[in-house]
Amino acid sequence: MRGLRKILVYGIPYKGYAFLNILFNFFYAIFSGLAFISLIPMLDVLFGNNELREEPPEFRGIQNSAEYLKYYMDYYISEHLDQNQNRALFFVIVIVLVTFLLKNLCNYFALFFITFLRNGILRDLRNALYRKIISLPVIFFSEKRKGDLMSRMTSDVSEIQVSFLSILEVLIRDPLTILFSLFFMLTISVELTLFVLVSIPLSGFIISYIGKRLKRDSTKIQREQGRFLSIMDETIHGQKVIKTFGAEKRFIDQFLKSTQYFYRFSNKFFHRANLASPLSEFLGICIIGLLLWFGGKMVLMDASLSGTFFISYMGLAYNILTPAKNISKAAYSIKKGNAAAERIQEIFETESTQDSPNAIIKNRLKKSISFQSVYFKYKKEWVINDLSFDIHKGQTVALVGTSGSGKTTVANLLNRFYDIDKGSLLLDDVDLSQIKRSSLFAMISLVTQESILFNDTVYSNLLIGNPSATLDEILEASRIANAHDFIENLPEGYQTVIGESGNTLSGGQRQRLCIARAVLKNPEILILDEATSSLDTQSEKLVQDALDKLMESRTSLVIAHRLSTIKKANKILVLDKGKIIESGTHQSLISRDSFYRKLVTLQNLT
Repeated sequence: MRGLRKILVYGIPYKGYAFLNILFNFFYAIFSGLAFISLIPMLDVLFGNNELREEPPEFRGIQNSAEYLKYYMDYYISEHLDQNQNRALFFVIVIVLVTFLLKNLCNYFALFFITFLRNGILRDLRNALYRKIISLPVIFFSEKRKGDLMSRMTSDVSEIQVSFLSILEVLIRDPLTILFSLFFMLTISVELTLFVLVSIPLSGFIISYIGKRLKRDSTKIQREQGRFLSIMDETIHGQKVIKTFGAEKRFIDQFLKSTQYFYRFSNKFFHRANLASPLSEFLGICIIGLLLWFGGKMVLMDASLSGTFFISYMGLAYNILTPAKNISKAAYSIKKGNAAAERIQEIFETESTQDSPNAIIKNRLKKSISFQSVYFKYKKEWVINDLSFDIHKGQTVALVGTSGSGKTTVANLLNRFYDIDKGSLLLDDVDLSQIKRSSLFAMISLVTQESILFNDTVYSNLLIGNPSATLDEILEASRIANAHDFIENLPEGYQTVIGESGNTLSGGQRQRLCIARAVLKNPEILILDEATSSLDTQSEKLVQDALDKLMESRTSLVIAHRLSTIKKANKILVLDKGKIIESGTHQSLISRDSFYRKLVTLQNLT
C-alpha cells in the first residue's frame, strides 16, 4: 500500500481534524454498543422481567458491565418509579432514545470533521500534482499522451477521493464499532462471542480471496481510460485533417476498440467488486443463524442466558454485520484506489528540471552565446553532431536546412528545454547548466510557428510577457507588433476573450499577439522558430515587419523556412543531420555553388 501511504502524507496539516474524527468515532462506537445494551431494561419492563432491587449494585469488574448496568436499571426503577409500569416504560424508552441520539450526533460530528481532512488532502494533492507537472522537462510531455496525463489529473484523483478518502471514516469508525460491540457481547456471553470471533476472520478470508486481482484489473481500466481520452483529444484538435482525408472510420475504429477493452476490464472488475456486498451479508446471516441456534438453546434449554440479554446480544451481533460489510467493501476500494495512487505517484517520482547547486543568476548577455562541439540525442540516434558556432551580442544568426536537420533542436537546447549530452553551451563563458533556469528564461523570448495563446482576454495574454507592464507599455508593444489596430476593432478591444488557443483570431493576428507579448518582455535573447511559415503573403508582411522591429539591436536566433525573411541576418548556418555544412551571409552563400543557393533557387528568391 505504498500509494496509500504517500497520499496520506498530505493529511499531516489536517491532523487536528483527524483527531476530532477519531474522538467522535470512538464515542460513536461506544454509544452504538450501548444503544443495544439500553434495550435490555426496556425489554424487561415490557415482559415484566425486571426484578425488585433494594440495594444499589456493586461493580465487580469490567467483564460484568452488562449485568451491572441491568442491575442498576432494575434498582433505579425499583427505587424511583415504584413499579409504575407506564412511568418505567417511559423512562427506559427515553434512555434508548437518548443513547441513539448521542450515537448519531457523534457520527455526524465525525463526518463533519473528516470532511475538512478529505477535501484538504484532495486540494493539496491536486495543487502538488499541478506544480509537479508544470516543473517537468519538455521531453516528458513529448513522450506522454496528453489524454493519459489528463486521466491521472482527473479520474485518478477522483478515484482516490472515492476509494481512499471516503473510507477513512470507515477504517476508523467501523473497527471501533466492532471492537466495542464485541466487548459488550463478551460481557453477556463469552461462549457465543468466541464463536463469533472464530467465524468473522474465516468469512473475511473468503472475501479477500475473491478480490486478489482487483488492483490489476483497476490499473488496466485506468490505463485504457487514458487511451480513449487521448483519442478524444486528438479527434477534437484534428477535425480538419480527419474530415479532409476521410479518416473518420479509422478514428472511430480506434475509439471503439479502446472502449471495448474498457468495457471488458470494467465488467471483470465490477463483477468481482459487486460480489463483496452480497457475499459478506450472506456470510454474516449464516453467523447470525448459528448464533440463533446456539443462543436459543442457551435460553430455552440451559437457561444460562435470559431472553432479554439474548435479544440484546443478537442486536449487538447484527451491529457487527454492517461495519464488517463496510470493511470488506473498503478493502476492494483500497485496491482500486491504490492503483490510481500509484499512477499519480509515477508523476511525482519523475525527475523534475532542477538547477545545479552552484547555479548563478544571470540577467544580461554581455558578449556572446557559444556552441562548442555540442552533441545531443533524443533516444539512440544523434540529432546534433559536433555543432560549433557563436552568436555575438546584437547579432542575428539564422538556421536553415531541410526538415529533420536539427534546427528546432538547437533552439530547444538554447532554451534548456533539453540538456546537451556532450560539449559545451556557454553564455558569456558561463556554462548554460550553471545558470538558474528562471534567470535564463527571463532573458529569452520565444516566438514559434504555432501561436501559443490562452483562453483569456487579449490584455491577459499580453501580460504573460511582463506581468508588471503598464497599459501604455502594452499599447506600445502592440503598435510595434502591428497588432494595435486589429485589437482595437475587436468587440471589447483589449478585454476581448480570444477563445482556446486564440481560435477566434486569424493566424496572422495570433502571431502578431505573440510578437507583442515578446516585445513586452523586452528580452536579451530572441528565438524565432519559423514564425512566419504558416502565414499568407499579406499577414507575413505585417508579421515580418513586426519581427524586424523586434530584432533591432537584439541577439537573435532565427529558424527560417521562408528564406526571404533572413536576408538581413549577420550569419546564416546551413544544417544537415545536425551538422553545419555551410555558413556565411546571404550574399556570400548565393555567390557560390552552395546548398543554400539551391534552396533559394527553389523558392525563386534570386
